[in-house]
Amino acid sequence: MNEWLMLTVVGEDRPGIVARLSRELVQAGAHLGEASMLRLGGSFTMMLMVRGDFAIDALREDLASVGESLALHIHIDPMTGDLHQHRVPEVRVHVHGADRVGIVAEVTEVLAGIGFDIFTLDSDVAGLHAAPIYVMQIEGVAADGVEAVEAALAPLRVQGIDVRVEGIETLVG
Repeated sequence: MNEWLMLTVVGEDRPGIVARLSRELVQAGAHLGEASMLRLGGSFTMMLMVRGDFAIDALREDLASVGESLALHIHIDPMTGDLHQHRVPEVRVHVHGADRVGIVAEVTEVLAGIGFDIFTLDSDVAGLHAAPIYVMQIEGVAADGVEAVEAALAPLRVQGIDVRVEGIETLVG
């Protein structure tokens, strides 16, 4: 069995996308690994680890008809990862502020500057159309703990960005 490949799919959301793709992957002899699927702004997105005894170009050909029939953009890349590589996040950062250009860059640059490793970042725009509120949640590992993250992000509050930092309690065992 070959190394894992990363299958990325983007398109207009509609019922049946996962069923058609997974059926085509089964018929190609693909073993499915970890996956993440969600809707963003009404569009379907998916990242899926796959592997099997096939060449990457053969898999692209196998999935081309599904992609065309459902108007999906399908991209396949080799990857170096493997299953069971999860690290557990230790810190969660909540961010709220009037929606404007640059919030994500400002927050993530501060986090990168203190060695914060981002595992997940979810965001949404809430509020009224005339007064949108940007809402973001980030989880990851902080090299120097929760207090260091809190101190590094505190200056952003002066710019109207509400930031709350908390440790994540993980029950293992």
